[in-house]
Amino acid sequence: MKIDKKNLAIQIFAVIGLILSIKLACIYYTANYAQYALSSFCSINEFVDCDGVAKSSVSQFWGIPLAYWGIFFYLTVLFLTVVNKLKGFKFLKFLEVFKNPVSYITVLGTIAFICSMVLAGLSVFKIHKLCILCVITYCIDLLIALIASSCKISEFINSFKVTVLDFIDGAKQYTKTFIVLLILSVSFLCYSGMTYNFVPHVKKQKSLMKYRLMNYNPYRVKGNILGAEKADVVIELYSDYVCALCYIHNIMLHQAVQEFSNVKVVHYNFPFDKECNPYIDVNMHPNACFMSRGAIAARHQGNYWEMSSLLYENQPKNMNSMLALAESLGFDKNQFIEDFNSKETTNEIEEQLKKAKSLDLNATPTMFVNGDMYVGVKPYYELKEILKKHGAK
Repeated sequence: MKIDKKNLAIQIFAVIGLILSIKLACIYYTANYAQYALSSFCSINEFVDCDGVAKSSVSQFWGIPLAYWGIFFYLTVLFLTVVNKLKGFKFLKFLEVFKNPVSYITVLGTIAFICSMVLAGLSVFKIHKLCILCVITYCIDLLIALIASSCKISEFINSFKVTVLDFIDGAKQYTKTFIVLLILSVSFLCYSGMTYNFVPHVKKQKSLMKYRLMNYNPYRVKGNILGAEKADVVIELYSDYVCALCYIHNIMLHQAVQEFSNVKVVHYNFPFDKECNPYIDVNMHPNACFMSRGAIAARHQGNYWEMSSLLYENQPKNMNSMLALAESLGFDKNQFIEDFNSKETTNEIEEQLKKAKSLDLNATPTMFVNGDMYVGVKPYYELKEILKKHGAK
């Protein structure tokens, strides 16, 4: 029996690519969803970092992990290498539509390699990381295309012509089937690309990015009460005005109290600033204590929450900039200065820090929803589910 060396070589590389894609799928899952997993063997440094690539938004296309696209690609190539044999079975007679499988492999391999180069560029220049296993699959894609075309430019060009003509003929021959498959494929891709349900970590990143890009709080409220005065769902929030995630969280909570009628937020200052916080070893957020005093002084004039939003947005560094914010809200300047510097304000911050210490808090934002603790910022869709779980309406 004569062995088709070209077909065999394509199969060998496709199997290697398939194995690597399955491994990449495992790395993708471990990096994003296995909280206590060790780093993968190909995460060598900050640049050569398979885990880092897997956690980024470039690890997916149209809402589907790239590793899964790779598995689909190599399985398709393997299918095309045996399709001529499968045509011999009566119940697979319809496979005769695949007239020139080697040409299709050339086209698929070329497209896969071009897409791979785009992805490699995004990886290197956008997130400044590279996945070695991905690079190997890029090379395999090129080799498959080169082997299928016998490394001839004329074969490349002819393969694209043949593939397009065969595709048109096949669509005409099985029009109804083609339309059904097209509708199903487009519907699936629209669903995955719009919901990101198959890549939850990217869905989370995009949700948070929406708020991160806001340079002001569009849901800002005036007064000392955020939400319903008599609420069934009470959020006790510990945050720091220099904390970037707290800025995002602040906007989300303002949005939530407008969406739900029985939710209230109670704020406690938890600045990671050694100027007033004796319970920390590293001065992570200098100036946070300064801003906490400004928020408390604003409460004495009846506008704690609007001042809080302004503090997050403007990050005042000195008394002049702090007073500018106070004056923009119509505060009495002398009273504000007096309250800002008062012993009562100092004592209040100290009491709030003691309470945080008694709860063993070590991160901001941290919130307690009817007593249940949640650390860190959540995507807004998760925050809503947490509130609904506790009875938000």
